[in-house]
Amino acid sequence: MTTTEAVSNHTEGVHGYHKQKDQHLKRLRRIEGQIRGLQRMVDEDVYCIDILTQVSASTKALQSFALQLLEEHLRHCVADAAVKGGDEIDAKVEEATKAIARLLRS
Repeated sequence: MTTTEAVSNHTEGVHGYHKQKDQHLKRLRRIEGQIRGLQRMVDEDVYCIDILTQVSASTKALQSFALQLLEEHLRHCVADAAVKGGDEIDAKVEEATKAIARLLRS
């Protein structure tokens, strides 16, 4: 199996976040509310610094969510691939490394 084939198989089976799906959705709805709050603040001509403070809080909330999702991916998907061995573990490590790189760029 090539790296691309192993990574494309991620749609099969249960994802690492499935046990916390309800909590994740609740958290994302809260973040969505923060973003709507930003829109309201701009619409109501709120002071720039106050808006920037809310942007920072929203960004931190998304980063925190991303780290939790990454941890679940490592514990479930990457660990499962490690048990299976072969090309699949290499593909999952490469996939996780690229995800971490994207997070660091943001």
